[in-house]
Amino acid sequence: MADMARLSYKEQIQRIREDAIVEAVNRLLATKGYDAMTVDEVAAEAGMAKASVYKHFASKEDLAAAAMIRALDRAVTFVDGLRENPDARPIEQLKAVARWAITSQLEGEMPSLPSQNSALSNSLQANEAYMDRLISLSNKLSIWITEAQTSGELNPDLPAEMTLYMLFALACDPVVGMLKASGMYTNEQILAWVTTATFDGVSPLRAAAS
Repeated sequence: MADMARLSYKEQIQRIREDAIVEAVNRLLATKGYDAMTVDEVAAEAGMAKASVYKHFASKEDLAAAAMIRALDRAVTFVDGLRENPDARPIEQLKAVARWAITSQLEGEMPSLPSQNSALSNSLQANEAYMDRLISLSNKLSIWITEAQTSGELNPDLPAEMTLYMLFALACDPVVGMLKASGMYTNEQILAWVTTATFDGVSPLRAAAS
């Protein structure tokens, strides 16, 4: 709010419009994915003309990048909040991050990650703002992963990088979407089951030993 107060009226209107566009892109990426999303749909979802969208963002790639950056900003803010409790066990911090990612997907707030070979992926890798946030988040999570492996709460035989990628993948895990789409389970059940499967696996012996 303080930042908005320092902006001119014209700048405030521009910020509001850009926020509306990014939120529209976020919803479409979460429900349809990048390839199926069109700029016409973004304009309709944001309630403005297509030409107005292009005044703020030059391309479909720029629209998606803005939504991905916004998602990373939310993730970094959440992780930084967890870091304010230094006494929490690293494994519990990682589970909290997993629950946040799953919940964000269940609530339609998480844009789908691009495939490695997509044009969007290449565009994001060249986007300095996106990469800075991605590296920052990865470093913060990697510290907890290493500590949890050292304490024996995570399997030390698995690469830490693999666990990191698993956490990122939870944001768009198709299992979450399929369970929700079935209409048979509550969000709370899906959240608990996917978190348990992620950290304890599906073996009853493993679960009993945890």
